[in-house]
Amino acid sequence: MKLNTPRWWYVRDSNHARMTRTMLKPLGWLWAGVTARRIAKAAPVDPGCAVVSVGNLTVGGSGKTPVAREILRLLRATGVEAQGLSRGYGGRLEGPIRVDPAAHTAADVGDEPLMLAQGSPVWIARDRVAGASAAVAGGAQALVLDDGHQNPALKKTISLIVVDGETRGDEWPFGDGSVFPSGPMREPLKAGLARADAVVVMLPTDVEAADPELLAVFGALPVFIARLTPEGPPPSGPQVGFAGIAKPWKVERSLKAAGCDLADFVPFPDHAAYSAENMSFLADRAAVYDAGLVTTEKDWVRLTPDQRAQVVAWPVVARFQDQAAFTAFLNDWLQSAR
Repeated sequence: MKLNTPRWWYVRDSNHARMTRTMLKPLGWLWAGVTARRIAKAAPVDPGCAVVSVGNLTVGGSGKTPVAREILRLLRATGVEAQGLSRGYGGRLEGPIRVDPAAHTAADVGDEPLMLAQGSPVWIARDRVAGASAAVAGGAQALVLDDGHQNPALKKTISLIVVDGETRGDEWPFGDGSVFPSGPMREPLKAGLARADAVVVMLPTDVEAADPELLAVFGALPVFIARLTPEGPPPSGPQVGFAGIAKPWKVERSLKAAGCDLADFVPFPDHAAYSAENMSFLADRAAVYDAGLVTTEKDWVRLTPDQRAQVVAWPVVARFQDQAAFTAFLNDWLQSAR
């Protein structure tokens, strides 16, 4: 069963949030211990090519998939045969298999690999080592792992952490630092940063600079700023928006910031599969406001062809504030691995 991301994970000044986190902390300690032991006992395999891991320290919602897609684009633009590798979360196929956007659906391979495959070769595999072997056999010179930071199966050339740098009111990207389910962390902050080579801080387009308090957390690690940038304006006229991502409220904010006449917004759980009942409900909401329906690209790829005809996708892409500096940083690491 898919669940909505708890807002209380990210709220600092709330008695209810503090009480809930305290009750769940023992489970968080158990989760952290299991993760630490799994990573410590692993013997990472060298796949025979460079491996760029794009991950995060929290449970969803940081922007790692758009960053992975942008890294694939940048590497391929420099002549490197970069290919993506994902676990294929939400898909029924175990792999290894190369994603074919014309033949596969999100139910087959997962929504994120389907998005990545729009612009680059992408493989899915529950077994990352088997997936890497298939990609290398298919000509990959570099692998970009989507969501690879807590997976120790492959030897990584560079490990990037993507962090949601948006702070509004009492919200904070790491909550109080508690590990799931007490908070949003997949592992303790210190442990996760110790395996990272650099940090990518994702900012909304209407925020000029990252919070100095957040940047101080990363110590001496290189930090690169990136933003989710719309590829075009939102659709004109009144719209009912919806999204099934880890932090759907960010889509609502972004649509409004882009000038969308947003009459209503409906959140769904992350990776939600939209049923006929869901779509009927959304169509009814749109009829109330004489509005269209708009959603994210990630949600749109999960719709059936008939459902897509009723909805406009509003795609956004990650762009680095200093693309030249980030590209040089990547190339330096890749050159050192050869």
